[in-house]
Amino acid sequence: MFPRRKAEPKGPLPVANWAVTGIFIILAFQMLATARAFLMPVCLGVLLFFVFVPFRRWMDRRGIRPGVTAGIVVLGILATIGTLGFFISGPAGALIEEAPGISRQLQERYETFRENFRGIERAAENLSGNSAAVVAVPPGAPGTVATVELPATPPGPAAALPNAARDGTIGQPLGQPPSQTIPSGLDVVAQDSGTIVASSTVTDGEAPTNELRVEVAAPASGTSITQILFDLGPAIVSQTVFTLIFLFFLLASGDLLYLRIVQSFDALSEKRAAYDALRQIEASLGSYLGAITLINLGLGVASGLAMWAWGMPSPLLWGIAAAVLNYIPYIGAALGYVAAALVALVVFDDGWTAVLVGLTYFGLTVFEGQFITPYFVSWRLQLNPVVVFLAVALWAWLWSVLGMVVAVPMLVVMRVLSDHIPALEKFGNFLAGEPPPALEEEKEES
Repeated sequence: MFPRRKAEPKGPLPVANWAVTGIFIILAFQMLATARAFLMPVCLGVLLFFVFVPFRRWMDRRGIRPGVTAGIVVLGILATIGTLGFFISGPAGALIEEAPGISRQLQERYETFRENFRGIERAAENLSGNSAAVVAVPPGAPGTVATVELPATPPGPAAALPNAARDGTIGQPLGQPPSQTIPSGLDVVAQDSGTIVASSTVTDGEAPTNELRVEVAAPASGTSITQILFDLGPAIVSQTVFTLIFLFFLLASGDLLYLRIVQSFDALSEKRAAYDALRQIEASLGSYLGAITLINLGLGVASGLAMWAWGMPSPLLWGIAAAVLNYIPYIGAALGYVAAALVALVVFDDGWTAVLVGLTYFGLTVFEGQFITPYFVSWRLQLNPVVVFLAVALWAWLWSVLGMVVAVPMLVVMRVLSDHIPALEKFGNFLAGEPPPALEEEKEES
């Protein structure tokens, strides 16, 4: 018979145990980041399972087998995705095609705004004693070549050209290597935003002159939005298929998952507590996601109508984007506001109109977040805003966009578990968003 190990006295953990705990946390985060392609659909499938379990149980009471219910749920999700894809494919395709033009118009607006401060920049250059030559090149199509003759300069270190203006003024240190091929006999002196400045010394009789050649080259071909979508498409489709198949098996198995979890405990009280926790997770996630979905649909309708009233293009796309982005707390509203303001800056000539369009979108999201959501979502499911923001940022770092979507539902699950696990009671109090109880001030004894 092996001797039993004496129980260690209770007290603060030694330093070695804290070190092991820290190493475990680091390895856990590394595992979450490394296995994201597998864990993301698994996590999403489990969350969807808790959402649709009440529907499966409701169908069971009407004599419909779990496998049939699982098929109905999966087909319904596919039909929803297909319907949304059908409605947004046209506006989204047009937006992708117009993306280069929108980018150019935004660049022109930026240069126009910068031109308003050109006088200040030139005054600063004059004060700094910068006497380098400024070469103004009229705007032209790619391949345009302008030749400017300057007086010959004595050999010496190359000067720096001033900052590039919208009219083609170049502003890069001399001698920067080019990204395009330069004809032989020309020395590159500057390069900026696809424009190359090269020079060569030409002897005309006895007076040498410097020929400054400015070529507006075609912009370098970067990664287009279409190429990005084609690159991400297979991964998104495969993970979606995996999630739906996993969800189908979870729903088709009936209460097998619940039964196995309950059977893993020994005491009857622990079994009952585990079952109650599962049912509360089911109810909390269902009510939370159901309420949030209805609220987001209302926000999408209101945002679409507001964009239509302002005369923005594709108001249907804006409404769907507002509904989807609102699943991401705080960050989704900010992204929608920035996108609306940028597109409005291209559509409207007046900059203040673009600001008002963005503020309209932002105002709708603020009204929803401050009045609508607290009214329809139970105070029991309210979470600490600081914890929500940190969780969204953390899961965005680990799992990108999907991490931001599942961050709050996972906090809801942890909030429910903390109510049933005594060791997590303090952690649950930290997650809770209820207002703290008022502390009664002790009356000073006179």
